[in-house]
Amino acid sequence: MTEYFPTMWNIYFLNQIMDSMAEGVFTMNVNGIITSWNKAMEKISGYSAREAKGNTCSLIDFSNCFGKKCPSSIHECGILEHEESEVKDCILHHRNGYDVPVIKQARVVKDESGQIIGVVETVTDLTELEKARRKAEEAESRLAEYFQLDNLIGKSQQMQEIFSAVKAAAESNVTVLIQGNSGTGKELIANAIHYNSPHANQPYVTVNCTALPETLLESELFGHVKGAFSGAFKDRKGRFEEANGGTIFLDEVGELSQYMQVKLLRVLQEREIERVGENKKRKLSIRIIAATHSSLKKKLQEGKFREDLYYRLKVFPIYVPTLRERKEDIPLLVKHFIEKQNKKTRKNIQGQTPSAMRLIMDYSWPGNVRELENAIEHAFVLCSQETINIKDLPLEIRNFSYKKEETSKTDIPDTIQEEKKIRHKELTRESLLQILEECDWNKAKTGRRLGISRTAVWKYMKKWNIPLKKGLP
Repeated sequence: MTEYFPTMWNIYFLNQIMDSMAEGVFTMNVNGIITSWNKAMEKISGYSAREAKGNTCSLIDFSNCFGKKCPSSIHECGILEHEESEVKDCILHHRNGYDVPVIKQARVVKDESGQIIGVVETVTDLTELEKARRKAEEAESRLAEYFQLDNLIGKSQQMQEIFSAVKAAAESNVTVLIQGNSGTGKELIANAIHYNSPHANQPYVTVNCTALPETLLESELFGHVKGAFSGAFKDRKGRFEEANGGTIFLDEVGELSQYMQVKLLRVLQEREIERVGENKKRKLSIRIIAATHSSLKKKLQEGKFREDLYYRLKVFPIYVPTLRERKEDIPLLVKHFIEKQNKKTRKNIQGQTPSAMRLIMDYSWPGNVRELENAIEHAFVLCSQETINIKDLPLEIRNFSYKKEETSKTDIPDTIQEEKKIRHKELTRESLLQILEECDWNKAKTGRRLGISRTAVWKYMKKWNIPLKKGLP
């Protein structure tokens, strides 16, 4: 008889084993009555073994038993029919009224004749794991915010409004129009909107609408089919299709031709495109962010921009102020760019002298944040000490003065006088080529010399058939 019925010693030994387990374990008879309840189950559920024994497992109200909420009877839950449950994420109800995340699994116990004599269930507490998971998610969120918003620096009221606008735009699929002068950080704002949105893991495609002639731009945006034009040897996706499911950023949208404006309007209205040379309509799920340095309202009044497209684009407008409109942000930006350059160059520059900062604060920054970053990069090349001095700054900043009436022309070096002459006379192909050579074909630097935007430099180069890079035919 002792072969089939455990002795008191065996039962004691079995209970000791169960109580030493980290996992919760309890058993039920064929009527669903709890017959044993180890110490881990006491801790997980809040119910002592004395309280649990004689009850059913509905005591802890599992949230998921074979795909449904915990039934009141073992005959309803399906364990006797299925004989074993899958490992499931689940919630049990603690004695003190709160929910505990767990993993649970149940299986029947049979005797030697194959008759079911009960059920054993294991329960693993996921509370600590959930805490760790939440901490990891919070850390990842903070990391994502650091990388996605780190270049949007500012404590000014204007920048606080932009931060709020970015967060609001990121939470929806609204079309965004970012307006502001060249170098103010429009692309950074577009990046922040996409990478803080639910579609951050989806495609993000950027297109500069001034970088290509209209014939190539149409194919670039909408794609083409084989044989659509000379050189179209195979079907090709356009940038809109590449961005499907995510975001497309159209920079300098104000420079689009009337024809391309009509094409873009159709995308905004219908959320569909046609490849060049094809009549098939292709549906898109896409968010459009557009940016422009020019005044679309002015272009509207001049008849250069479609009114219907204008209102389709400016569903959620964001205006980016110039750097001179938010001068209180300059020290923060300088600190940020110094830290960035220290990492890049492995130098250890600690800051700037008070006189250098005064000059930086006084300068008008026509190239905005981009020009400021370039100035700090220039200073890193020359700086041989621990702090940036006036002599390390670019020439145009060193010779700048707000108080023009207090500065005579003879006090200004010939190089600056020459720059002023070029700015004020009509620009020619020859003079543009000369300045491009002097600026090593850097369009941004050339624009600053001329007092015009980088985009305007590109337009003049296209107008006069000047190659985009030195040495190109």
